[in-house]
Amino acid sequence: MLRRPVALWTGFALVHAVLIALNLSGIGWPLGDVEQVYLGWANGTVAGTARLGVDTAFVYPILALAPILAALVFGAPLYALTWLGLVTLINGAAFGMLTGRRPGSAATVAAWWWLVFLLLLGPVGLARIDSVTAPLVIMGLLWLRTRPVAGAVLLSLATWVKVWPVAVIIALGVASARRRQVIAVFAATSLGIIGFAQLFGSGLTILSFVTEQTNRGLQIEAPVAAWWLWQSALGIPGTLVYYDQEILTYQVVGAGSDAVIAVMTPLLAVCVTAVLLLGWRAQRAGASVDRLFPPLLFALVLTLIAINKVGSPQFMTWLAAPIILGLVVSPRAWPGPAAVALLMAGLTQLVYPYFYNGLLATTPTMVLVLTVRNLLELVLLGWMMVRVWRLGSASGPDSDTGADRHRSILKE
Repeated sequence: MLRRPVALWTGFALVHAVLIALNLSGIGWPLGDVEQVYLGWANGTVAGTARLGVDTAFVYPILALAPILAALVFGAPLYALTWLGLVTLINGAAFGMLTGRRPGSAATVAAWWWLVFLLLLGPVGLARIDSVTAPLVIMGLLWLRTRPVAGAVLLSLATWVKVWPVAVIIALGVASARRRQVIAVFAATSLGIIGFAQLFGSGLTILSFVTEQTNRGLQIEAPVAAWWLWQSALGIPGTLVYYDQEILTYQVVGAGSDAVIAVMTPLLAVCVTAVLLLGWRAQRAGASVDRLFPPLLFALVLTLIAINKVGSPQFMTWLAAPIILGLVVSPRAWPGPAAVALLMAGLTQLVYPYFYNGLLATTPTMVLVLTVRNLLELVLLGWMMVRVWRLGSASGPDSDTGADRHRSILKE
């Protein structure tokens, strides 16, 4: 019964109705970024006072302006509601592609998992720019089998909305024999976007999102910030949680934090390289793209989240695409990671928006909740790296079953 389209779409409608209601309720002000930041950017762009990514530095890649401006179509008073409706429509497109006319059992499980994940993640699942990229990546991944070029283009476009989807391109570049085609599509799409921006005189400002990220301090939700949050929670002097007016995020400073800030970006690069080397080793050992790509992609996404000085609740939306991919391709190998991700989503909603003030005050309870969530990120990262390692070992166990192998995710 749960496989019937009416059941799936009823579930989709109910979950999104709940999330929209939670956003509009104002509890914890989950629409803060949408109403205060995105609307301001949209109004400034329309008025011509700030051409973000062209003559003004922008924290996101330039295509992030597309949904930000689109939500202004019915006017500023309806901006938040239009944003929620826009994200719901994009989610609906991805949900429809996932379920299809006659969804199989694996697709049905993945679809219901996604709905539960969104419900547990709460309002932030719809109320951030990441909420746009998540369904775009899901659609791009689902298209890779039947329309590989279109899938690669969509993934490239998503990367120019928020950087994290580049992990998909990189993982494909390691795991797939069609890496040249994927990289060529990404390069051509990126050059087209950059070239179009140059017509408006953007120059190097179009790449300002790179320096805007690297210049950040320690955000309180990043795993590495736990050391200072716990010092503050235990009453040890010398730690300060403050709001950065330029970056518009809460950050923490304390003894040694400057040194950690300086080392985190190089450390992230080293860890990404290490994950890619594990993937390359597995690919050289003969691991098929279907076996290698999902855990390698998930490991890369988790690395971008866990080994980072930047941390936000909306980063959890990144988990949906690789887990959905895993559940569709290898349904018997992914219930464990999928369950852990659900727990992480629930803990994230506790932190934001409902008890975020407690975290800002570094109350021990909320610091503990955040610490557990962040530790689970590291657990999942280690789990995926072990899987990739085993795929590169001649004696490593095959995590896929014979019944799963027909579900190819990319034409070779």
